[in-house]
Amino acid sequence: MYIAGDMKAMESPTLDGDRIEAVLFDLDGTLMNSDDQAVERLALRLQRLGWRYPHRSARWLVMAAETPLNMLITLLDAVGLDAPLLGLWARSRGLRRGTLEPDYLLMEGAGAMLIALRRRFRLVIVTTRGRSDAEAFLEQHGLADLFEAVVTRESTARLKPHPAPIRRAAGQLGLPVERCVMVGDTTMDMRSARRAGAKAVAVLCGFGKRGELERAGAHVVLDHVAALAAVL
Repeated sequence: MYIAGDMKAMESPTLDGDRIEAVLFDLDGTLMNSDDQAVERLALRLQRLGWRYPHRSARWLVMAAETPLNMLITLLDAVGLDAPLLGLWARSRGLRRGTLEPDYLLMEGAGAMLIALRRRFRLVIVTTRGRSDAEAFLEQHGLADLFEAVVTRESTARLKPHPAPIRRAAGQLGLPVERCVMVGDTTMDMRSARRAGAKAVAVLCGFGKRGELERAGAHVVLDHVAALAAVL
């Protein structure tokens, strides 16, 4: 269980909360506990195949795929093919999923953290997921009213790590991008924020590693997203 007061994040410098007016959140691995959900689904498949240590193997496989996937998206961004190819992939997933109702897991402690931050900051979702997924997640957990805007892969021609999604979020709020902080669990989130001119906060509740997130430009690295209020 995560305890908000128990964090190594306090070793990192706090951000200047007086200069920040908006907090932008990634979904997967940040507010949405999709990484553990992916591990459970893969472990179940491995178990059916008679795999030895299915949960341990599933976690290793999912974590091992994270860095190459991020590298692929970064390369697609470099040639301007990130949005169209990811959109095509997502549509194919939707067709295969059919009419099943999605079941999204909220990261432990995230709900209380968002309610606390909403009293002081304007909140936005910035995700590479589609709008239908993002809005379904927010509605499922009663969070929709906390966010002023939702920036998804349909919102911009380029996706993270390109700065376009961060700039779009700031523009929708009518704020200078320097007044925004981006919170995410991947190097793509950090690079997107830094390229746009926003502050970058990394969280380790996804599969991102401290070293790679720091190298990607994170101003602060938190053990868990629930600790965010302590640095703002």
